[in-house]
Amino acid sequence: MELLAEVWARATAVAPTLPAATALATGAVALAVVLWRPSWRTARTVLVLAHEGGHGLVAALAGRRLRGIRLHPDASAVTVSVGPARGAGVVAVLLAGYPAPALVGLGAAALLAAHRPAAVLWAVLLALALLAAQVRGWRAVGALAAALVPALAVTWWAPAAVQQVAAALLAWVLLLGAPRGVAELARSRRGGRSPSSDADQLGRLTGVPAVLWVGVFWLVTAAAAVVGGAWLLDQPLPLP
Repeated sequence: MELLAEVWARATAVAPTLPAATALATGAVALAVVLWRPSWRTARTVLVLAHEGGHGLVAALAGRRLRGIRLHPDASAVTVSVGPARGAGVVAVLLAGYPAPALVGLGAAALLAAHRPAAVLWAVLLALALLAAQVRGWRAVGALAAALVPALAVTWWAPAAVQQVAAALLAWVLLLGAPRGVAELARSRRGGRSPSSDADQLGRLTGVPAVLWVGVFWLVTAAAAVVGGAWLLDQPLPLP
């Protein structure tokens, strides 16, 4: 019970307001990570885990049975679930993937705006623990361990200021990386390399052209980046 009380106290700890300089610096670093191809290959794994976690969560909520998450050599992944091949449930599962990293980033930004960076990191640990029960194959296990070990170290041992920087950097990477993921989807579709992408499967299931689903993904991720960025920078949102 003492350990649970300690974990709860740490997870709900309140921190000072994120300094503007820290918000700008972490945003600049995250933008460089997302735009620079070598660092993007590493950061992309984090977004892929969030993407597949979105599929898995919605599949479970829709009553489908999860068979696991497998990471491919090219850093793409697939979430396998068992259930009806058509219907609202499978449409919801396919819709969940690309927006998931952006929505997770938005949630992280909201917690930071509420002065709770530790909650961001503990939420990450919980999500990784849930994913650990679903991953299949050594690549997915390795990627999960590579994310879990530093997250655990920062969450448990790092001072509050370091936790604040780590949480802000994670939020920015998710918010800025999600639109790039959609851009990569659009580019691969133009090259005919993604006939089984989420957008193409949605197109076949709903009769709505796949390009429109790509547009939906883009709007959601771009909106999340704008709103989340405003929260991180503590700027008022432009309202009509």
